[in-house]
Amino acid sequence: AVEAAFKELGITPSTTIEHEAAMTVDAGLKAIEGKVPGVFVKNLVVRDKKAGLFLVAVRHDAKVDMKALPGLVGASGANFRMADATLMTDKLGVAQGSVSPLAVMNDAAGEVKLVLDKTLVADDATVALHPCDNTATCAISAADLLAFVRKYAHEPILVDLTSAPISNGGAKPPPKDPKPPPPKNEGKKENTDTKGIEYTKAGNFPKWYEQVILKSEMIEFFDISGCYILRPWSYSIWDAIRDFLDSKIKSIGVQNCYFPMFVSEAKLQAEKDHIEDFAPEVAWVTKSGQSDLNEPIAIRPTSETIMYPAFKGWIHSHRDMPLKLNQWCNVVRWEFKHPTPFLRTREFLWQEGHTAYSNKADADVEVLQILDFYASVYEELLAVPVIKGKKTEKEKFAGGDYTTTVEAFIPATGRAIQGATSHSLGQNFGKMFKIEFEGADGKKAIPWQNSWGLTTRSIGVMVMVHGDDKGLVLPPRVAPLQVVIVPIVMKDVDNSALANLCADIATQLESAGVRVKVDDRENYNPGWKYSHWELKGVPLRIEMGPKDMAKRQVRIVRRDTGDKEDVPLSILTQKVALLLVTMQHELLSKARATRDAHIAQALTWEDFMVKIADGKMCLTPYCNEKEFEELVKTKSKEEAIAAQGGEEEDERSATQLAVKTLCIPYDAPPLPEGTKCFISGKPAICWTLWGRSYQ
Repeated sequence: AVEAAFKELGITPSTTIEHEAAMTVDAGLKAIEGKVPGVFVKNLVVRDKKAGLFLVAVRHDAKVDMKALPGLVGASGANFRMADATLMTDKLGVAQGSVSPLAVMNDAAGEVKLVLDKTLVADDATVALHPCDNTATCAISAADLLAFVRKYAHEPILVDLTSAPISNGGAKPPPKDPKPPPPKNEGKKENTDTKGIEYTKAGNFPKWYEQVILKSEMIEFFDISGCYILRPWSYSIWDAIRDFLDSKIKSIGVQNCYFPMFVSEAKLQAEKDHIEDFAPEVAWVTKSGQSDLNEPIAIRPTSETIMYPAFKGWIHSHRDMPLKLNQWCNVVRWEFKHPTPFLRTREFLWQEGHTAYSNKADADVEVLQILDFYASVYEELLAVPVIKGKKTEKEKFAGGDYTTTVEAFIPATGRAIQGATSHSLGQNFGKMFKIEFEGADGKKAIPWQNSWGLTTRSIGVMVMVHGDDKGLVLPPRVAPLQVVIVPIVMKDVDNSALANLCADIATQLESAGVRVKVDDRENYNPGWKYSHWELKGVPLRIEMGPKDMAKRQVRIVRRDTGDKEDVPLSILTQKVALLLVTMQHELLSKARATRDAHIAQALTWEDFMVKIADGKMCLTPYCNEKEFEELVKTKSKEEAIAAQGGEEEDERSATQLAVKTLCIPYDAPPLPEGTKCFISGKPAICWTLWGRSYQ
């Protein structure tokens, strides 16, 4: 559409290039560096309930003062906040990350006001922008840009948003504040072998995480953004989770099954409140070979609308229930945000349980029973402490009655993360899909339904909580290898006796149920092997050399603490078993103590923001009204932006600065009578846990 509009107006871009999807300004600059002339355009879409929607286009290196902006654009008194992806799609016809001033061509209703920085439209200026698609960038003159937006009845508001000098040729942006720029390799260790972890967890968490999961051989990158290869080292952890949870759910009568991954558009749209939350992420199959399908087919983002039409055919009497089904499968959600392996990916593995009951009481019991199972996965297997609670009305599963959750915490980033959810769907989906049964009293009724799910995100949470500067630290219960034996061989010596003894030890441990391997590779020295298996997170390392063999002992080294102990062969099996149990317990205890140190109570807004800025979760008295939940999210983000000099947050992490509700904890303390809500001043009805959170 943009190309056709250019042709109609006689606009010929001086340069147009295609590149990988650029979700951020930095990614866009990197993609065009040295290839596209002109000033790269940064776009902000902001809104105010009364003032309306504004598309603000500035130079890539400009800082926008959000407090001053309303006055500059003739909207004094407005309280601007960032528009969400759905609004951008509805009003500008583009996905988040693809916005540019050219998108006003899709605003036929004139609902969006366009604001241009004056420096973008100087007489001799050239601007580089996305043609409403972030997989391409083109360069056009300022005059052509003005002609284009005026063609579509959008007279721009020209504002002097910055006085910084214009840079050329897609150059990298200068520092965004007067402070000295951070070192190029922030958080990078000195004199580090590139085969190991090059960044510290505290110094550069994103780089640390990426290197840990890549160099430990958990994942491999794929040529489709947001999709990753799960290598055996991580998939075996998923196997352990699956086996543990599968046993739990089968113990209460749940049966495994499998439904198709495709769903028709009509069925997907059947429950509008439910699908509204997923709509922007749905991937569609539209072609078969070179032929268009008569009707597009969606790839499941979740399976309620796939499974429940079948439930209608299977449930006729109260005797047909409870119906308890689960499937282990993959799901596709075409995220527009920056993908993060395990945490936010376009395809992921999960289990989803779907059940139906003849009465509400039994359905409610199951919701909490499943929640306990999920807490067990995190705490008993992954040694990650979680908080069990109920989601607020605003955060609950769309289309459901209520949602329960287990929430984990990543101390290194000061952010919470949703671990798994168990939903009461009530009778909503039964009504939608006309599922009815005859009760014991002979009357027609609608079943009570639940759905619940846990994903491979759990693996990423475990890595983030336990990993250290050397790499992974794996809890023994899920470690693919629990013990690695490293023989310390001598040159020019017959090491066969040592090799045989190491093999015997491995056999002995295997017989006791220990997952063990002898690293007898001859092309690597012991020191290299130590580092290799530390990076991969193996819980225990057994070292044995000629002197140890003579003393009939080995040295055991713990991965989590580095503690070393010489152990006689006569008690080795018992000692290994004890150390594995001890390590599993201490990993959880340590993580819980750290998590608890990051939970604080706050009774006022001021105290709340101080605690949040300190990287903590905050427990507050709350009136539990949706409008104040939205106010907290907006106000916390605005204050955080103001505190960092007005600098906007990265589009990839839209909730990084905003604070949201995590849950209403089930183990919250009693709420004293007369306690006021910390944000509204109204009577509080519950304690609520808040924090900055991964999505």
